[in-house]
Amino acid sequence: MNFQAILDDIDAAVRPLLGAQGQVASYIPALARVSPQQFGIALRTRDGLEAASGDAATPFSIQSMSKLFSLTMAMQHLGDTLWQRIGREPSGNPFNSLVQLENEQGKPRNPFINAGAIAVADRLLSHGDGVGSLLEMLSDLCNEPVHLDPEVARSEAETGFRNHAVANFMKSFGKLDNPVAAVLDLYFHQCAIRMSCQQMARAAGYLCRDGHHPYRTDVAVVTESQARRVNALMLTCGTYDAAGEFAYRIGLPCKSGVGGGIVAVVPDQLTLCVWSPALDASGNSLLGMHALELFAGRTGLSIF
Repeated sequence: MNFQAILDDIDAAVRPLLGAQGQVASYIPALARVSPQQFGIALRTRDGLEAASGDAATPFSIQSMSKLFSLTMAMQHLGDTLWQRIGREPSGNPFNSLVQLENEQGKPRNPFINAGAIAVADRLLSHGDGVGSLLEMLSDLCNEPVHLDPEVARSEAETGFRNHAVANFMKSFGKLDNPVAAVLDLYFHQCAIRMSCQQMARAAGYLCRDGHHPYRTDVAVVTESQARRVNALMLTCGTYDAAGEFAYRIGLPCKSGVGGGIVAVVPDQLTLCVWSPALDASGNSLLGMHALELFAGRTGLSIF
């Protein structure tokens, strides 16, 4: 299959639509200035073949895509004990909702909503890990240095009132062990990491390789069963309250972020990342979702 030609065709189809619909994440001031006139797409196969088109080399704020990797770190350290405080069910509510926390005694519904990722950050802090450990892991996975954007981290901290409320609410139920300020500092910094589509497609490669490192077959990032479970969580919970729509239209495990990126996995075959900053009402990249649908249609790749 000529992946480069397919990605070039998708870029040509999407580019005339840039800026026509959707809104950038204006509630985070540092992201509100990002131009919506950008689109990138990149993939890496299980065997290391790469293809990219458009603005695939442009770094962007990965935001909630970072939750995929913080979850991976927590699974490495804690295994199944991680799930004592975090659920594995779709939320059906916006990613920053407090509604379910009240009814479920401060236990987040899954690790990909904000409350769940804050709980994961708490677990990582208890293990002695911080944003430096996450950057080190990401740099290793994509085989080049990965950095964060201090301006975005400050912007998140200064305007993240709902996340402060979520964390304090969980603390009131005894579901966070560490000080709220320290947990949120890690959470805001992980969301401020910058990566390109090419880097993200490489970094997530272990999820299409039965848990093995994208560049070193003899190194396991997670176990085979853990890789399957992460993919399952991506399919059911990775795109907020639009997970059913993603499964219906695309049929691949995906994890999105309000920076406009979406990473998708074709198990045993490839990882794919798209980026376009304008979002739909659920916080997912509008044209990123369209591009993934075009890719699934052109290639016939689906888990179904």
